[in-house]
Amino acid sequence: MDANLQQTEVVDSTSNNAIAALEGSAVGTQPLLAPATKPNTKLQQIGTQSSEFLANLPDYILRFFITYNQQILTVALIFAAIIALKILVAVLDAINDIPLVYPTFELIGIAYTTWFVFRYLIKASTRQELVAQIQSITNDIAGG
Repeated sequence: MDANLQQTEVVDSTSNNAIAALEGSAVGTQPLLAPATKPNTKLQQIGTQSSEFLANLPDYILRFFITYNQQILTVALIFAAIIALKILVAVLDAINDIPLVYPTFELIGIAYTTWFVFRYLIKASTRQELVAQIQSITNDIAGG
């Protein structure tokens, strides 16, 4: 059987012309093969699409960051604030585990609160002074 096979002529696989699927058949009577420039299998098509996507990936990422710059910055700042808060809580917890530090901080807090109440909250004139200071600081920060 195999002895009857003959060498056929070499066909240019880069041409866009379709060729006959079977030897010796008329071009119009038999199905034609697709041009060789298109991928023949689904796997090759997926590979081509994947390589094109990976080649354009830096452009896609850059476009994404340009489009959503403000939202990305907001989310990053929220995560940074959460992480900073967790670190602060861990440091304070470590400091509170040291003997005599917790009661000392508690006494300092009570003393400062007492001083603040006597200094600013008992008399009406000192309350007005406190409100003026708070508004001054607010105007400095807000720029008003």
